[in-house]
Formats: sequence, structure tokens, C-alpha cells
Amino acid sequence: MAKIKLTKGELKRQRDALKQYERYLPTLQLKKQHLQLEILHQTVLLEGKTGERDKKRKEVEDWAGLLSDKRIDVRPWITLRQVITVPKNIAGVDLPLFNRVEFNPAEYDLFTAPLWVDAGVLALRELISLCKEVGIIEEGISILKQELRVTTQRVNLFEKVKIPEAKEVIRLIKIYIGDQMANAVGRSKIAKRKIEEFILQEVAV
Repeated sequence: MAKIKLTKGELKRQRDALKQYERYLPTLQLKKQHLQLEILHQTVLLEGKTGERDKKRKEVEDWAGLLSDKRIDVRPWITLRQVITVPKNIAGVDLPLFNRVEFNPAEYDLFTAPLWVDAGVLALRELISLCKEVGIIEEGISILKQELRVTTQRVNLFEKVKIPEAKEVIRLIKIYIGDQMANAVGRSKIAKRKIEEFILQEVAV
């Protein structure tokens, strides 16, 4: 704790600071709880989407041998054009939420292409989409966890440092001011008594 100024001005400053800390702390605690709940929600969502991705990957692996057909190259039709996300503000944090992915158009001759191409391109696109969605959810969880760390540090700072320090400083200043007032009263009484004694002596003479 830094050196304390034992003055009424410092007492007011510390009281104002304490009020501010105690007013701000519940907001931080609420934000912390909101972040914890959102992390839990996003983790459950991640588990679900990861399961969907793994299931889709297994389906693709079951017929992946068809991709070796030299008559057809599906890569141009599963080329990703862009991943579209929408921002969502959660407890003051901007989080990217998955919306959709867009691919280059799949333009091929339906009469000459193998029968599996339609289903194959669709399945691969779904797999890519799920992989991107999982990545964005993981990114969002990482952002939320970082914000939770910062918020938790602030809560601890207020709860364990700032508020106790302000209360202790206020206590010390009040004791000091009380002692000063008591001493002043004592000095006043002594001065008054001396004056009275002097007056009595003068009267006696």
C-alpha cells in the first residue's frame, strides 16, 4: 500500500473510489457469469458440430475411392469462394457466428458425368462447411475464454485488492482524524483551564 495522506480530502477521495468499485464490481461479476454460460453453450454446440463433421467425414471416406476416377476432377466444384459469418455481441465481446460457406459453381455435363458426382460434390461441400463451422466455433470459444480471463482478473482486483485497500485507508484516516479531534478538544480544555486560572489570579490580586 502506498503512503497514505491522512487528510479529509483523501478520506473523501477514498470514499468516492470505494463507491465506484462497489458499483462496478456487480457489473463485472455479471459479465463473468454471462461469459461462463456462453462458453458452456458454445462448447456444447462445438461437440454437436464436431460429431456431425466426423460422421460426414466417415461417410465421405466410405466412397472416397471413387475420387480416383480419372475421368472427373471434382476439385473445381468444391473450391471455397468465401466463408460468411455474422457478428454477435455477447457480454461486450464481438463474436463471429457461422452463417454459411459459398463455393464456386459446379458446372458439369449431367449426361456424361458419373452418377456419383452430384452426391459426391454435395457431401464434400457439406464436410467442408462443417469443418469451417467447427473452426469458427473454436475461434469464438477462444475469444470468450480470453475475455473471461481478463474479466476474472478485474473481479479479483476489485474484490481482493482495491475494495479492501480503500476500506483500510478509510479506517486509518478516520482513526487519525478522530485522534486529532480528541487531541484538539484536550488542548482546548487545557487552554480554557489556564485562562480561567489566570483570570482567577488576576481577580485575587
